[in-house]
Amino acid sequence: MKQPNVVFIISDDQGFWSLGCAGNREIYTPNIDRLAAQGMRFENFFCVSPVCSPARASLLTGCIPSQHGVHDWLRDDDERRASIEYLAGQYSYTKALAESGYECALSGKWHMGASARAQQGFTHWFCHKSGGGPYYGAPLYRDGVLYREERYVTDAITDDAVEFLNSHKEAEKPFYLHVAYTAPHAPWLNNHPEEYTKLYENCLFESVPHLPRHLDSIYLTDEVAKDERANLIGYFAAVTAMDVGIGHILETLDELGLAEDTLVVFTSDNGFSCGHHGFWGKGNGTFPLNMYEESVKVPFIARHPGRIPAGVVCDSLVSAYDFMPTLLDYLGLKPLDMAKRPGVSFVPALLGQDFERPGGIVVMDEYGPNRMLRDQRYKYIARYPYGPNALYDLKSDPGEQDNLLAHGGFEALEQELRGRLEKWFAKYVNPEIDGAREAVFGSGQIGLAGLWGAGVSAHSCDDYIKKNPNYALYRVK
Repeated sequence: MKQPNVVFIISDDQGFWSLGCAGNREIYTPNIDRLAAQGMRFENFFCVSPVCSPARASLLTGCIPSQHGVHDWLRDDDERRASIEYLAGQYSYTKALAESGYECALSGKWHMGASARAQQGFTHWFCHKSGGGPYYGAPLYRDGVLYREERYVTDAITDDAVEFLNSHKEAEKPFYLHVAYTAPHAPWLNNHPEEYTKLYENCLFESVPHLPRHLDSIYLTDEVAKDERANLIGYFAAVTAMDVGIGHILETLDELGLAEDTLVVFTSDNGFSCGHHGFWGKGNGTFPLNMYEESVKVPFIARHPGRIPAGVVCDSLVSAYDFMPTLLDYLGLKPLDMAKRPGVSFVPALLGQDFERPGGIVVMDEYGPNRMLRDQRYKYIARYPYGPNALYDLKSDPGEQDNLLAHGGFEALEQELRGRLEKWFAKYVNPEIDGAREAVFGSGQIGLAGLWGAGVSAHSCDDYIKKNPNYALYRVK
């Protein structure tokens, strides 16, 4: 019996709040909403790191950044940096799928290094050169040849995915199709078709907060403040344009008779704030780097007719590092390497059964020297080596407005949570590339981390300091 196909759709910088099915009444996402109605939506799915490259590498490998070595978004602004294959020699679920007879195809963003060439078991490789950029004139690789795509890049990615599906409607081998949109990543101004921006001309944007500027905001918040409304229109329009593309993919599966035999997953690499907490951005939208819910929580929807219950909302706490073991378990496959991964399979949850994480309900995140423990009630953030650390009671303070450590009296609780956090990370960290020892500023990674870089600094902060005076002020504190 043929294994089910897999269509994995991932957006870029999408907040969990920016979907109709998640309760946002202002944004148009009818196709993603239909996917949720036909499948299962997770309310508490967390990325492993709140910025694109490490989040994507963790999804693919099932490892935390301190295991795979990608600690920040990857800069590719010169030929040497662009040619580094950051996951070389590492094992991913796409490698496992390829070893088990799947044909693996990429349409869209990669952003894990060496975008010119196929990696990790992929054979079809239609790849964005960078991590983002303009929606018209985007740099793309097709068959290893770089060209400028004059069409709207969301449409180009969709068309390539649909073309792949049409060419595999009668294929004997199962396929894995990785559709990686750049939407709704910046830029938002003058980059999206009028048919989508016009939808939001009269929108009140009551679904996002309009708060005073966060004191730790970086330059992006100040740029957006020059015309916040136009940027909101662009962000919402980018999501809707992507939703239309997803609709085309779902329609193609229906037309080809593949929907019943295909697991469809939709998620995002990391979250995003459009004014939430008073800033625009993700984990590096502030300095010190943040782990707010809007940065670390992402959409996650899975549909497989006849197997995954329809119209179900799951509140289990799960992480992107759980995705590799879950996908392979769902397909009845096992990785052929011996890596010690932190994730667990949440297939029982996908099938509508009871699910509980072994050892307690908790997820972890890391972004360079910043680490987070998040259980059903508390979120603890440790910033190495100098702080400031943070502790939020999400039961009484779901908006993360009150850092309990600022009051005193929570020393015992902090000690307990810090002990749990450090014990967990000690179990999985590779000391050669330990993120707690990496100078990650949120300004981009430019080389291999730690000892893998043979003494060459892996991170750049020059641009960050120029654009973000808060960093200099913070260092003086």
